[in-house]
Amino acid sequence: MRAIATALTFLTVVAATAVPATASAVPARAGTPAVAGPQPAAESQSALAAVGPQPGTFTGKGFDTCTAPSQAAMDAWLAASPYRAVGVYISGGSRTCAQPNLTATWVADQTRKGWRLIPIELGYQAPCGTRTPKMSADAATARGQGRTAADSAAAAAAALGIGAGSTLYNDIEQYPSNASCRAAVLSFLSGWVERLHTRGYLAGMYSSGSSGITDVCAAYHDTRYLRLDQIWIAWWNGVADTDGGTYCADDRYADQQRLHQYAGDVTETWGGVTMKIDRNYLDVRAGTPPASWSVTVDNATAGGFTAGVAWGTSAYSAQRHGADYRFAAPVASSDVAWFRATLPATDAYEVSVWYPADPGYNDRTPYLVATTTGNRTVTVDQRAGGGRWVSLGVFTLAAGTGDKVGVSRWSAGTGYVVADAVRITRV
Repeated sequence: MRAIATALTFLTVVAATAVPATASAVPARAGTPAVAGPQPAAESQSALAAVGPQPGTFTGKGFDTCTAPSQAAMDAWLAASPYRAVGVYISGGSRTCAQPNLTATWVADQTRKGWRLIPIELGYQAPCGTRTPKMSADAATARGQGRTAADSAAAAAAALGIGAGSTLYNDIEQYPSNASCRAAVLSFLSGWVERLHTRGYLAGMYSSGSSGITDVCAAYHDTRYLRLDQIWIAWWNGVADTDGGTYCADDRYADQQRLHQYAGDVTETWGGVTMKIDRNYLDVRAGTPPASWSVTVDNATAGGFTAGVAWGTSAYSAQRHGADYRFAAPVASSDVAWFRATLPATDAYEVSVWYPADPGYNDRTPYLVATTTGNRTVTVDQRAGGGRWVSLGVFTLAAGTGDKVGVSRWSAGTGYVVADAVRITRV
């Protein structure tokens, strides 16, 4: 992916020296300090808007380059090149190119003439990688950063006239994956997916086949993380298709949900205009983000909480959700405090919990999630990470009213177990 400042003229684009790629991975570029390029002009979006969602439904070749090319260059390539899609960096603290051409007018002109746009956010990078700024190594914090990145990208897209229904792609460059780094990246992307869907956009991700793509595809069925809508595979094998090789099984992201960057740092001339680009092949289709639905149940919600007589009530911690919370000493029995909710459909839901943290609370508190295939137990350390929503994962829950999430006293840990609030969000 192009993260090195380039200078575009009508006849030549001068880019940084290419970094050789191998068949196993696409190396991350050695970036320079980020350039704060001109911001999108405040133009009338009613008159200056992309034609339809971007890139929408499209099968064919595209290219990406660091700086959005001039109108003259785009026109020349439209007339002579095999490319009909172009990647553009719209946001992110890791961008290293000024974007003097990238305005709402430029966006509207390209799509009106027939170009498809691939909007890219280049910001937070893996905590185990070399690029900055890095996302937090703490999975919960990284998830919040993913939401923040999505807000920034959605705002930038809207300012450029790239409207709802478009796919925004988060660029996470190559990193040496390990268990903790993988958890941070997948949590970050879950926040990215969650917030973009709320904002009306589809969520995509670009990464090296040997790191980010491998991790995302391996977690395809992992209910702890939200699934992306599209993936962009960086694998410079020179083949213009959407095969993921050993990095991503064919049955994952298989419904026109892939882009493939199959060559990088190549120089091409079309219509008398020379640019250094990365080559891509797209097979994607337009879609609609899932409808947002969420319910929060507090321990004080009428009809939403039940607990036995052993469960006390406290307002001790300022980290509580609402006026108070419930607590009980651990015992070797399943005395469960249940949160009850009414769900609109049998579907996938993210379950998050809120609790106050304290050194005297339980370090192995069992939460029970009543899925369609039986109760699932997720253990949480309530001595840390309190005063915020903590995701237990994504689960298939049944439609209708019932006990959906519980807190059990049957813990191998020490200290009070706490039941405060849960949030159930349809994904």
